[in-house]
Amino acid sequence: MKRTQLTYFAVPVIAFAMAAPAQAQKTPWGDPDLQGRWSNATLTPLQRPADLGDKQFFTEDEAKAYVRQRIAATSGDANIETDRSAGNVGSYNDAWMDRGNDIVPTRRTSLIVEPANGRVPPFTAAAQSEYERNQAHAAAHPADTPEDRYLTERCIGFGGGHAPMLPEPYNNNYYIVQTPEYVTIMAELNHEVRIIPIDGRPHLPASVRQWTGDSRGRFEGDTLVVETTNQIPHRHYYGVQMLNSVMSDQFKVVERFTRTGPEQIRYRATVTDPVFTAPWTVEIFMHPQRGELVEFACHEGNYGMRGILSATREEERRAKEAGR
Repeated sequence: MKRTQLTYFAVPVIAFAMAAPAQAQKTPWGDPDLQGRWSNATLTPLQRPADLGDKQFFTEDEAKAYVRQRIAATSGDANIETDRSAGNVGSYNDAWMDRGNDIVPTRRTSLIVEPANGRVPPFTAAAQSEYERNQAHAAAHPADTPEDRYLTERCIGFGGGHAPMLPEPYNNNYYIVQTPEYVTIMAELNHEVRIIPIDGRPHLPASVRQWTGDSRGRFEGDTLVVETTNQIPHRHYYGVQMLNSVMSDQFKVVERFTRTGPEQIRYRATVTDPVFTAPWTVEIFMHPQRGELVEFACHEGNYGMRGILSATREEERRAKEAGR
């Protein structure tokens, strides 16, 4: 299936042959078995919609109605073509998205479970000021160089392999492999891989920053606990867009993977960073991915970046001629 967008495209090219999620709950060496192909696609939003107020859970009937409404609104059937009358050349529309076909089994109204309002906590005053400065700079300098564009547009990173593992617009699939010393998580989205030692070694020095951070894992009973530090601050990927422009060097995520049945992993992740006024926690339920993971080939043959930069130079030339 081909996916196209103004600034990049992604074409699944090669299928990797992988086993379905293991039915056994233990590996041959006795660790809880998390292995297999999994998806975290869900219709449940990250943050609770404002019109739901303090409502934490849907009733069964409310959940069914919400699912019907969300599927109808994002079916893609009525949104295949883009109105180009105003110069809009188009982008991804809902026909390309893969948000799943159900909400989380707890019927929560948001993936965020803490704080109780289901919302990302506010920034501190200093972080809010930095965020606004970053946004103003991005608006004033949208395409001076390729580096001014989002990492997603440049096909450098999408966030699928980072902690926290939040649902994305598409390619919400993961492949988990375990050995006695490591747990490896491969994200289908931009084929990012996180290799997590579980042998007790310490974290890297704070001065050593890595693209997906420095993850260290351990088992606490039936739960894999992974602590990730040392991430490189990113300029936007999917998920919490505002997070990436102000994240500090103290950004930390603690993830908990618990195999709750043959076809379910409960995933909880707590984000701690001084830029927020409080930590926040998400809870997502991963289910078996029935197909195969595919290569996410991004930007091949795409001329969107050249078009963006050249069009911006043309706009600047016209503005200069007009004396603006």
